[in-house]
Amino acid sequence: MENQTTKSTGCCELFNPEPWQDPSTGSGQVKEIVWENKVFVKDHVMSFLHIPLNMGKKIVKNMGLIEKAGAKAPYQLMLTDEKSPWGADIYIDVSKEVPGAQMATISGTFLTKVFEGPYKDAGKWAIEMQKYVKNQGKELKKIYFSYTTCPKCAKVYGKNYVILFAQIK
Repeated sequence: MENQTTKSTGCCELFNPEPWQDPSTGSGQVKEIVWENKVFVKDHVMSFLHIPLNMGKKIVKNMGLIEKAGAKAPYQLMLTDEKSPWGADIYIDVSKEVPGAQMATISGTFLTKVFEGPYKDAGKWAIEMQKYVKNQGKELKKIYFSYTTCPKCAKVYGKNYVILFAQIK
């Protein structure tokens, strides 16, 4: 059998789930991370029933500003705060301030878990994450979604990974 390697699409990086899960936690593979004033470029995306309408344009615009500023983070990470069915805030990880972009910081303790499957399962994943947090005796503050690839790249790579970041109190 031939050893096949997946080539980059030139759009989204091939996702490695290992940094976002902790094998020592068993089958759930939930990892705890702590951020203190982690810097992001922030923008708002319009949605229709949680389906983003202008995300591509916003990402292209912000990535242009990030690259111009030499502020690309070592790892591609974008968080989405699904504020309503009609819009979401996106947070793009950067290594420093980006001129011309809206900046934000995020601090807190997060439980992360990697899910794989169609985007339509995001609601199920959120419920699973809420239950996990509650079963740990912790209180959920907010859930961020990290869509690791765009739909076209997920199709090419054959996997659609989404990381849920459950911020706990």
